[in-house]
Parts: sequence; C-alpha cells; structure tokens
Amino acid sequence: MILLTGANGLIGSFIAKKFLAEGISVRAIRRAGSDLSLVQDVESEIEWVEGDVLDVSSLEIALQDCTQVVHAAAMVSFSPKEKAKLYQVNVEGTANVVNACLHAGIQKLAYISSVAALGRPAQQSTNPDRPTVVNENQKWEDSPLNSHYAISKYQAELEVWRGISEGLPAVIVNPSVVIGEGDWHRSSTALFKYVYDEKPFYTNGTLNYVDVLDVAEAIYQLLQSDIQDERFIVSGGKTSYKHFFELIAQYMGKNAPRYGVTPMLAEVAWRWEAFKAVFTQKQPLVTKETARTSQLHFFYPSTKLEQSLNFQFHSLEASVQRIAEQLLKVEQEPKTV
Repeated sequence: MILLTGANGLIGSFIAKKFLAEGISVRAIRRAGSDLSLVQDVESEIEWVEGDVLDVSSLEIALQDCTQVVHAAAMVSFSPKEKAKLYQVNVEGTANVVNACLHAGIQKLAYISSVAALGRPAQQSTNPDRPTVVNENQKWEDSPLNSHYAISKYQAELEVWRGISEGLPAVIVNPSVVIGEGDWHRSSTALFKYVYDEKPFYTNGTLNYVDVLDVAEAIYQLLQSDIQDERFIVSGGKTSYKHFFELIAQYMGKNAPRYGVTPMLAEVAWRWEAFKAVFTQKQPLVTKETARTSQLHFFYPSTKLEQSLNFQFHSLEASVQRIAEQLLKVEQEPKTV
C-alpha cells in the first residue's frame, strides 16, 4: 500500500488513479472538508485518513502498514500575502513527511518537486532559439528570478536530501508546467480557461510543459524500479506561449490570443494588479514574479529520465486535444443548482 498526500490536487489525483489501475492499494491523507471532485470517480477505492502534513500525529497514523509514500501535497502561490503559509506547507510539511517516513521505516519516498526548485540563473537567454538550459545538475544560486514558491520547493528538497542522508530511500521528480484535466479555475489548467474566455494577450516567453499522465507514469515507474537517491526532470518539451495558446484555441474552437505582451507592459500589469488587490482583497491575476518569468526562455530537458526508464512522453498536440475536449465536455454539462 502507498500513502499519498495531495490526492485531491491535479497531480495527486492522477497518481491515485494510476496506482489503483495497476492494482496497488492507495491510502490518502486529506483535511476535513477537502474538495474531492478530481477523484470522485475513484473516491470509494481510496482509503481516506483525515489529517494534514502539518500534523505529525496524523501522518504517523496514516503511515501504518504502508510501504511507499508519494508526497504530492504542496501550496502553489505567488501572492506576497501568502508567503509565510507557502513556506510552512511546502518546507515544514515536507520535513514532517520525511521524519515520519524515517520513523516508520518506509521503503521508498517519491517527492513531487518542481523545475522551479532547480533555480533560475540570474543570467538568462533572451533568444527563444537558444534558451538557458537547466538540468538536474544545476546548482542553486540566489537570483531575483527565483520566486518564493521556487525557494520553498528548493528548501523542501533539502529536507528530502536530509532524509536520504539519514537512510531514507527516495526519488525526487521535478515536473515543468503540468497540464491536465483539472479545475480550470485554479492550477495550470487555468491556461485553458484563459483561452476559452478568448483573452487577447500572450507573453513572449518559453513554456516547458508536461502531461499529467506522464507525471503519474514517471512516479509509478520510479517507485517500481531500483532507482533511489536521484532527482529527475519530468518535462515533455518546450514551446512558445503563443503556439501553446493557438493549439488550445484550435481544439476549443476559440480565437487565440493575438497581442504579444512586451516586458514594459508586463511591468505595468503586475503593478496594476497589486494596486487593485488592495481594494478587492482578491488574489492578483499577475504578480511581479509571474510577469517577469513569463518573458524568459528556459529549457528543462528530460534526458536523464528518458534514458533511465526508456521513457516516452505524450506529444503536446495529443495532450492539448484530450484535455481541451474533456474540459469542454465538463463545461457543456448541465449545471445543477
């Protein structure tokens, strides 16, 4: 049996479905009142334990009789107001999971990190045809391009490496932007909602993407393998935001964004959003960090994963078509009151 944290999120829900499909029992830890809509089709097949990664005693209870753990629970936020909570959930929560695994003698931990945890060098390419390449050997360096989310995931990885040094077998996976059939009002699936609403702007940066099905498959294969104490980038490839939005528009029957956002306009946008958030008390749609990173050109190759597991990724076109069709189907279903 595996213990899965974050089962009700985009990545966690597909991991749960993958392991269940392979005949492996899944126990998942959840907070009271959690939204389980992404796992509603397999909810009854999962053994649920009420708890939280910040509650050590609940983790210890949940780990009983489990042999492997997938830690997918995390907070993704670029809002300055949520910085303290971001570090608490991502760093302290991961430390708790690692300590609980060590205490329980877990055979293997898979930690879902992010390519953001690899860090972005201060010197980056301005040429989309020659992006800055970042792989698993990248050394973290302080940079204004690293968001607090990135720093929190980097520090969370340090907790996993600490666990490894103390005898915990573990693997770390670093997905790029994960696309999948999630709630398009949150997470990266919101990119599809952006195009569905026929927003007019696109940024000029490079998008590194990965199908959520491939993330789940990579986690499954890594846990079944003898590989341990390694990290792996999980990314299907890179493309421009313009091309990505055009693909979504094609499969959703919508008009694609047609105006490129210049760096100067991006700077204006995040400042306006920050000003507006003071009065609306809502999360800003664009922050200083997201405005600047969306203009950059990075490439995160998955060569190590492909060679270690003979791994193959879904094509961007196939992924976008499947996700767009599923999201349209859900949107067109009659709404219950």
